[in-house]
Amino acid sequence: MKIIDGGVTAPKGFSASGVYCGIKKRKKDLAIIASDRPCTVAGSFTTNVVKAAPVVWDQHIVANEATVRALVVNSGNANACTAAQGDADCQAMATLTADALALSANEVLVCSTGVIGVPLPMIPIAEGIEAAAKVLDASRQASLDAATAILTTDTFTKEVAVCVEIEGTQVHIAGMAKGSGMIHPNMATMLSFITTDATIEKPVLQALLGTSIIDSYHMISVDGDTSTNDTVLVLANGASGSASLSPAHPQWEVFKNAFDYVHTALAKLIVRDGEGAGKFLEVTVQGAKDKQAARTLARSIISSSLVKTAFFGSDANWGRILCAMGYSGASFNPRSVDLYFMSEKGRVQVVEAGVPLAFDERLARAILSEREIVTLAVLKEGEGQATAWGCDLSYEYVRINGEYRS
Repeated sequence: MKIIDGGVTAPKGFSASGVYCGIKKRKKDLAIIASDRPCTVAGSFTTNVVKAAPVVWDQHIVANEATVRALVVNSGNANACTAAQGDADCQAMATLTADALALSANEVLVCSTGVIGVPLPMIPIAEGIEAAAKVLDASRQASLDAATAILTTDTFTKEVAVCVEIEGTQVHIAGMAKGSGMIHPNMATMLSFITTDATIEKPVLQALLGTSIIDSYHMISVDGDTSTNDTVLVLANGASGSASLSPAHPQWEVFKNAFDYVHTALAKLIVRDGEGAGKFLEVTVQGAKDKQAARTLARSIISSSLVKTAFFGSDANWGRILCAMGYSGASFNPRSVDLYFMSEKGRVQVVEAGVPLAFDERLARAILSEREIVTLAVLKEGEGQATAWGCDLSYEYVRINGEYRS
């Protein structure tokens, strides 16, 4: 696998655009991704019972359509909790995009992100779709424009692109994402869009996405909230000319590993940009009785508000970590746990076999004062291992979300 400089236009046959249409103040707020040929599609969506209109639309498209050709996204307005008007506006976005690209509406996916409970301003959106369709391009700048247009409280764009060789053919996988707050396992206020020029049938692509999100987006947390709009969409157009990929293909693992890398890289970028975050946290659980137990324990630690605030204060309050493990629902023996903190400043063990150790508080504070911190919990009960990612919880998070609508 080769990591390349690129975004959603890196795979052959894809173009993109991002424009300002007036939903937000002076910032790009509408994007289109389009393929020059039909794409097989896969999707994963929020577990929240309250689903935004675009989520419902996309779930229907993914379940019922064999292929799609385009995706339109607006930021600044979630089109969530907007009742029948929201459904009509979502369909209108699909229709407007289809008309601009000479497609049918059921070939267009729709996503929205932003404030909940406010009707979409359809006049500027219609104008924005027309403008975005006219400037679709396969350039690197077009990818960046699209990645910029989907941001809300994000402070930077999130893009990744890779290339792998399958039987002598170059196959590309690329993606862009947004997400900063309302981020919690079972995805987040998170939109992630993946393009690939691989040839892959829809059921295979959907199964691959289903396994990939388990160890990527489902293992991140910023603030414990699961959004109404969480969506991951994958479009595969076959433009590389590769053989059809499936688990039976001899190089399936090459493609799968690259696919997993793209999702995990985007997931990490999302938590690095957590609202008000100052620290990137990685939690690894080793030696759990099985993989599921390790996932459950790691997710519980990274999701704990008290753990997050302890990291914010550079406080080696390891008791909060054991507490979070204890209420996770996973079975483990607290008297078997070894616990470590690590960063560029060093490594310190604070618990051995469930017993607190005397440790250098100054060293621990120095370790926890770094911007990237690793917590390792070793259980010695089996082969299960998992890693979760998150960020600290700061005063700035409260400020950003206290003023979100204003």
